[in-house]
Amino acid sequence: MKDIILNPHSTIKDAINALNKGAIKIAIVLDKNDNFLGTISDGDIRRAILKGYSLEDEINNIYNKKAVTASVNTPKEKLISLCVENSIYQIPIIEHNKLVDIAILDELLKPKEYQNKVVLMVGGLGSRLRPLTDDIPKPLLKVGDKPILETIIENFKKYGFKNFIFCLNYKSDMIKEYFKDGSKFGVNIEYVLENKRMGTAGALSLIQKPKEPFFVMNGDLLTNINFESMLEYHIQNNSIATMGVREYDFQVPYGVVNMKDNKIMSIEEKPIHKFFVSGGIYLLDPQVLDIIPQQFYDMPNLFEELIKQNKNVISFPIQEYWLDIGRIEEYEKAQIEYERIFDV
Repeated sequence: MKDIILNPHSTIKDAINALNKGAIKIAIVLDKNDNFLGTISDGDIRRAILKGYSLEDEINNIYNKKAVTASVNTPKEKLISLCVENSIYQIPIIEHNKLVDIAILDELLKPKEYQNKVVLMVGGLGSRLRPLTDDIPKPLLKVGDKPILETIIENFKKYGFKNFIFCLNYKSDMIKEYFKDGSKFGVNIEYVLENKRMGTAGALSLIQKPKEPFFVMNGDLLTNINFESMLEYHIQNNSIATMGVREYDFQVPYGVVNMKDNKIMSIEEKPIHKFFVSGGIYLLDPQVLDIIPQQFYDMPNLFEELIKQNKNVISFPIQEYWLDIGRIEEYEKAQIEYERIFDV
């Protein structure tokens, strides 16, 4: 960044040279102790020249002393919002009044590319969706104009995740024929075949141990969750296993009588109880694979074992749209809501 650093006594000509060298549309103004003072842009220079300033004049009176800045821990979504709200393309990242980085809008809008694997459980029979699944596996049922599984892949890809493992069983050849190696969809796909039913976690014993934390997700979920945020959350909390959870409300259809012995203490009319339930989306560290047996084993069994071992197991609240397409009525609901949720 040295090419774009100026001081208050730098000339307008110096600023023009810095902007040309830096090619990011701003230069940074620091004091003699390298404390951040502000920024200067092409627009600042042009306005100064229109006011009669010469190229040899100092920038002290024309640079932006109220520049928008952000801290090191500012989330990417917030940085993008700041750029949009202030019609700017760069934001200096400041820590203890020192410049540590510059966030650039074009770069913020590009998804990172992650090497983390995404394991999709797509071997279910789809019994509750019969007769729709008599001749086609549930992940290939279309929601909108494409299979559920294709939408899942696109959502992960949007956040930079391109390495997939499909755990297959029911009508596996149809899924392999549709997706092949994934290159048609801009991703990489490996396949693991369950020769017997292995539950929601048992199939993980068949995959090669990844080097990084990896996602596990049911292949019948329609969601626009921010997978990048979930990964950051998992890492920041030093979690060994993270479960995406949804709030579930249940209203008792009757007046609930609270008693002590035979004495009525109070009556709650049709109370609503709130619970958190598993959302079928998980992030696991590779070491978790060491405790999964090659047999039928469900994800709750895995989390219970990790809790028993006093491992750091956490929840990630899913606030975004989420729908489990397990029954006919949910499949019909997905068809209605798809265009609204995914802007197609």
